[in-house]
Amino acid sequence: MSWRRIDIDQYDEDAYTEDEILSEFDTGLSPEQVISSTQTRSTDVRNLLTKGDLNNALIRALEEPPYGRQVESAKAESTKTVTEVLNLFRASDIAQVIKSLSHEQQDILMKYLYAGMGKPEQFNSSVLLTWHEKLTEVAGNGCIVRVMTDKRTVF
Repeated sequence: MSWRRIDIDQYDEDAYTEDEILSEFDTGLSPEQVISSTQTRSTDVRNLLTKGDLNNALIRALEEPPYGRQVESAKAESTKTVTEVLNLFRASDIAQVIKSLSHEQQDILMKYLYAGMGKPEQFNSSVLLTWHEKLTEVAGNGCIVRVMTDKRTVF
C-alpha cells in the first residue's frame, strides 16, 4: 500500500467526520423542502428572464443557496440556474452588474463560478472565466479567499 493512500485520520480519535463538520450548516429544512425551494427559485428566475430583467434574475438566483448535506440535486439545479443567467449578460455589462451586488452576493456568485468551472463539460468555461475576472477586479482577492475557506459549498 502506498503511503499516499493511507487515511491517517482513521487513527486519530479527535478527528472530525464530514457529518460533524457540515451539521452546523444544516438549515433545519428537509432535503425535499430545500429541493422545492430551489425549484421555486428557478421558476422565478425564468419568469424574470422572460421579462428581460437580467439584474433581478441574477439577484434572485443568488438568494438562499442550498447549503448542507444530502441536497446535491438542489445544488446542481441552483448552479445550472445561476450559469444560465450569467450566459445571458453581455461582457460589457458584467462589471456594472457585479458592482450592484452586495459583498455577500458577490461571495455566493464566486462559489457558483467555481462550481461551474468544476464541471467544464456542463458549463461554458469561457463565460465563467470572464465573470471570474470581472468579479475579482471588483471584489478583490478577498472574495476568493472567503470562498475557499468557507465550508458551506454550493457544489
